[in-house]
Amino acid sequence: MLKEKKLKNTIILFFALYVILGIVNVFTSKSELEGVGQRWIVEFGNGGFLGQINPMTVLMSGLIILIIILFAKSVKFERIPGRKQSIVELMLDYFWELVEDSVPDQKYRKPTFVISMSLFLFIGFANILSGMPGISVLPTDSGLSVQLFTDTWYTPTSDLNTNLTFALMVFIISHVFAAKSKGVGKWLKSFIEPNPIMLPLNLISEIAKPVSHSLRLFGNIMGGGILVLIISYMLKYFVIPIFLWGFFGWFVGLIQAFVFALLSIAYIGSLLE
Repeated sequence: MLKEKKLKNTIILFFALYVILGIVNVFTSKSELEGVGQRWIVEFGNGGFLGQINPMTVLMSGLIILIIILFAKSVKFERIPGRKQSIVELMLDYFWELVEDSVPDQKYRKPTFVISMSLFLFIGFANILSGMPGISVLPTDSGLSVQLFTDTWYTPTSDLNTNLTFALMVFIISHVFAAKSKGVGKWLKSFIEPNPIMLPLNLISEIAKPVSHSLRLFGNIMGGGILVLIISYMLKYFVIPIFLWGFFGWFVGLIQAFVFALLSIAYIGSLLE
């Protein structure tokens, strides 16, 4: 009863903070669209495709990994589970059941579970941060614009490079698992099944997997952020955009993290069949 009351008070406090922040932004934010869709890019060496880096992606990725490590350390597994332990165990059990149903080769169930669970936690925490007020760093004509609590925390999942890296990793791992499980000959033969004439279509369908896998997450997160900024500009930063932060970050963000992890399990499992 005491824990339920504490949870209820926490939700009310969080809701009140969103309302206060929305009211503050009505009077303080200029609601400008300068820098929308742009990224803080630092070039090194000769620049070019491999000579660029987004510092916010690197910094926030490190912060999210640190948050996950601290969260994991805070969970104490006891005989009588507390609320946090129960949520963690429920989540782990659910993902393990998904892996068991989708991956036929028992040898690859544990690594598939670790990969999908890691992706879900990283993307989930990253997307939740994108629903919370934080520091915004945007490039402008006069240099970098750093604003506090006028936008959400930057999320690495709004950077296509992050999502494409995860998708390519799943793509490569799924084919390595398939080659080891079936044998290289049978794995290569799967590209010309059910008929050799299907080779081009099978290759296109495989290449399309990491493309669609990464673009789906990028489109939802980046598109949601731009949509909120446009609505903020139209409404002169009235209270509504603050709640849209929460909607796209907490609700849409967690759904997209689950979908990304679920597709990872499906892609690996389909090649092992």
